[in-house]
Amino acid sequence: MRSLFFLLASLAVIASGYWAYHENYTTQAELDRVDDLRRQIGQAQERIAILKAEWAYLNRPDRLQDLAELNFDKLGLLPLLPEQFGNIDQVAYPQAPQPLDEVIAPAEETLELSTGASE
Repeated sequence: MRSLFFLLASLAVIASGYWAYHENYTTQAELDRVDDLRRQIGQAQERIAILKAEWAYLNRPDRLQDLAELNFDKLGLLPLLPEQFGNIDQVAYPQAPQPLDEVIAPAEETLELSTGASE
C-alpha cells in the first residue's frame, strides 16, 4: 500500500512539473506576442503622426489658395465674403407643435361616436 502511495505521489509530482513547464512556455509565448503587438502599435502611431503632418502640410491655406487660383477655370472657387453669410433673424424656424389637448380631443370624440354608432 505504501509503495502505491509513493508511486501516485511521484506521478503527481511529475505531472505537476510537466504542467508548470508547459505553462512557463505558454506564458513566454504570450509575452512575446504582447511585445510584437506593442511594437506594431508603436509603428502604427508613428505612421499616424507622419500622416497627420503630411495632412497639415497639404492643407496649408496659402497652398490651397494657390491651387484654387491655378484651377479657377475648372473649379470656379472664390474667397468667402462676409456678405455671403446671413443673419440669425433670416433663419426660418419651424412652427411650434400643436398642444397635446388639441390632438387628444378629436380622438376622444371619434371614439365616442364609434361606440355610440355600434349600440
